[in-house]
Order: sequence, then C-alpha cells, then structure tokens
Amino acid sequence: MHPYIYQEAERHGLTAIELYGEQAETLPVAANSIDTIVSTYVLCSVSDVDATLKDIQRVLKPGGTFVFIEHVAASENTCTRTVQDGITPVWETVFDYCHPNRETWLSLEKVGFESIRYQSFRLSVPVVSPHIAGIATQKSANNDAVTNDGEHLKCSYRMRNCPLVYR
Repeated sequence: MHPYIYQEAERHGLTAIELYGEQAETLPVAANSIDTIVSTYVLCSVSDVDATLKDIQRVLKPGGTFVFIEHVAASENTCTRTVQDGITPVWETVFDYCHPNRETWLSLEKVGFESIRYQSFRLSVPVVSPHIAGIATQKSANNDAVTNDGEHLKCSYRMRNCPLVYR
C-alpha cells in the first residue's frame, strides 16, 4: 500500500511525504502542527473514539480541518440498529475491531471542534449503514485561515486505526 501512496502523492506534485504506522489514538506528531487530517472509515475501529478525536484536535493547527467519512449506527428502534447491536460482538472480531453500531456523530459533536458540518447518507451495504461525511474545523486562535504552502506534506497512514495526516 505504501508504494501506491507515494505514487499518488508524486502524481499530484507532493514529493516530501512521511508515513507513520502508529495508532490513531496517539499520533506521533507535535501539537498544533497539522493542517488537515483525512479519516476514511477509521473511527469505527479505534478502541477509544473520544481519545482519538482529542488527539486529532491536539495535532491540528488552529483553524485546521478534520475531513471524515464513517459508517455509523442506524437510528434507535429500527431493524438495522437491532441487527447492528446484535452482530457487533462477532463483527468486531471478524472485521478488525469495527463497531457497526457506533454513534460517532455524538463523539464528534461533543469533543469541541469550532464547527462540524456533515451529511448523513445511505449506501446499499447491509449492517454498515448509514454513513456520515463531513468536515470539522479546529478552533482558531485568531480566526485567520490556515493555508498549506505546498512545500511539505507529512502523511500518516495505517491500514487499521490511523487516519491520513497532512502537514
């Protein structure tokens, strides 16, 4: 997977990247050092969603963004939610700690981002639906926009439990 990431980065003109293999709960980067973190179907699998989101906030620069897409728990008292709740113990064992009944939006809303914008949508995938996709913005010290100078990109990637991190 890493050669593919390097190829894609180079194809887009991003030549200075670094890859880390640590878990999302403890990103190996300095506080206030990252412009954007991209997380695709990560929060369903971490052992502690709140700790992961707090660490994402720790490393984001003021005004930095957290871009995410996740499958989340279905609404209470629905057939899908009943299936999700019942299958979770087996599902997390078979699918690398994935929790299909995780109410990720609640954790995102309570962790303290300046703003969170997301949409909910459904895909025709049994058990792991609905989904949310959106952007959370870190609190800004002086409300100035954070820009990326394009000269350096650091990237953290792991197949399980680690989002991509752009610096």
